[in-house]
Formats: sequence, C-alpha cells, structure tokens
Amino acid sequence: MDSTDSYAAASPEEVTKRSQEEHNPLETEPAEKPTHLRFLVSNAAAGSVIGKGGSTITDFQAKSGARIQLSRNQEFFPGTTDRIILISGTIKEVINALELILDKLNSEFHAEDGSDAEPRRRIRLVVPNSSCGSIIGKGGATIKSFIEDSKAIIKISPLDNTYYGLSDRLVALSGTLEEQLRAVDMILSKLTEDAHYSQNVHTPYSYAAGYNSINYAPNGTGGKFQNHKEDASNSVTIGVSDEHIGLVLGRGGRNIMEITQMSGARIKISDRGDFISGTTERKVTITGSQRAIHQAESMIKQKVASASERAEVSSD
Repeated sequence: MDSTDSYAAASPEEVTKRSQEEHNPLETEPAEKPTHLRFLVSNAAAGSVIGKGGSTITDFQAKSGARIQLSRNQEFFPGTTDRIILISGTIKEVINALELILDKLNSEFHAEDGSDAEPRRRIRLVVPNSSCGSIIGKGGATIKSFIEDSKAIIKISPLDNTYYGLSDRLVALSGTLEEQLRAVDMILSKLTEDAHYSQNVHTPYSYAAGYNSINYAPNGTGGKFQNHKEDASNSVTIGVSDEHIGLVLGRGGRNIMEITQMSGARIKISDRGDFISGTTERKVTITGSQRAIHQAESMIKQKVASASERAEVSSD
C-alpha cells in the first residue's frame, strides 16, 4: 500500500528509475545494503551497554536505527571470557550504533585494558575466516590501504584450531575512536560486497549453543577418552589419556585455570598412576551446576580432540 502511494506521487521517469533500482540490488548504494557487525566486550562492559532494565540498549537502537543484540551472560566467544555484540542494519546505522557503544565504553572503562597512559583503544571484530581474504587483499594490499587511510592498527588473528569447528577469526583494531570507526567503515564496506559474509550472520550466542552441543571428537578421534558420568551431587568424572593431561593443565596450570574461570566448575585431576580401572586414563572430576559441568567438559574435550587431530595430520 505504501509502495503504491509513493509511486503515484512520483513522475513516470522516477518510477522507472526506482523500479530498476529495486530489481537490481547490486546497484543499490553499498552504505544502504543490510549488513551486520560482531565484536567482543567484557562482561562488565556488556552490562553498561544494556543499561538498567535495557534502557541504554533501547536508546542506542532508537538513535542509530540499528538492531543491537548481546550474547547471554556466561556465553562467551571461544577461548575468551568476552561476550559478543551483534549490530544489524545498514552500514551507516551499524557505524552509528558502534560509535554510541564505544563512546560509552571509552568513558566508563578507562583502565579496562590496563594501559591508563595509552589513549589508543582496541576493539576486536568477529569475522568469518572465509571473508578475511577480502579484508587482506592480494599480497595484503587491501589491509595496508585500510591502515594507511584510517591510521588505525589492524591485526587479524590466526584461526584458533584449539576449538574444533570454529570458523571465525578476530580482527583487532587499535586507535582513537575516530580511527577505529573509520577502519570499521572500510572493513564493513568491503565485507558487505562479499556474498558469503551476509550468509554468516548468526545470533550472538551461536557459539555457546553450538559449542555446548557439538561432539568435539569427530571422526573417532574421541577414542582417547571415555565418559564415566556420576550424576550424584552434580559431579561428572571423565577419563583423559595420561599423555593428554598436560594439554588440559597447560603451562603453569593456565589451561585448567581458564576452563575453571570460563565454566564456573571445579576440576580435580587424579594423581599420576591413579587411572580409571582397566585403562591408562587419568580421572578428571568436574563439579558444579549442570551447565558449568557441560561447558567445562566440552572445553576439556576440545583440547584432547585438537591434539588428536594434529597427531593424525603429522602421521599422514
């Protein structure tokens, strides 16, 4: 109805031109194409973006015209303790929303990165691995031009094979707010031209949903461990091959500390030589809420599956 009314008020030439534009979306201005942006924020920062009763996020959506979603509490990007913010809209709307969010975070969390004397800030975008090539360009030409034009430092992380099935990489942008926004504008304009990028839009909490349900031991590589569940008092005991216990612990206990912090579960590993009966697998007992246990168990299995995959690749 609205479409018919607006056409009636236009001249025949305008109607023809408008009709051609609508039937040929490739000719639409890139800035007007629907797109999305995902980036990471700390748990504390997420609360600031939401505001009391959702007042801040509602205000930002109204001002920018974009849709803003956050992953739920404790639903983090794999390998971090950061939540994901998803902004959807035209490039202009997304940039406007991002500016509102970053401006608020910059004013409220000065020391979040532990570098009070450094005025340059950092934002980490979540970009599908399949789309990173368009940001890098041939011989790195595109990313170099983005760095030169925006004055921001742009670094793309390698794909983290620790997390089986993870197909996203982090693009870190460092600079002043203006430099960051300029860089994001360039990157988003480039990504919006990529047909695969629009197909990769997910709800912000897709990692938690997917990573908590995926079998982290594909192709039989999970034969290295067996599940021995004991439901009493929300406790689960799994077996981990003695040779892989070091991976679960990490250097100086770093891995197990990270798993404990991210999941909220308590983890106890049996002493050397204390195996599950009839195996050479150490006992790993996980205690906590069902959700915490599930997350911790999944993260431990990721470590083991990753090691098994690397061993298979090297043997081939």
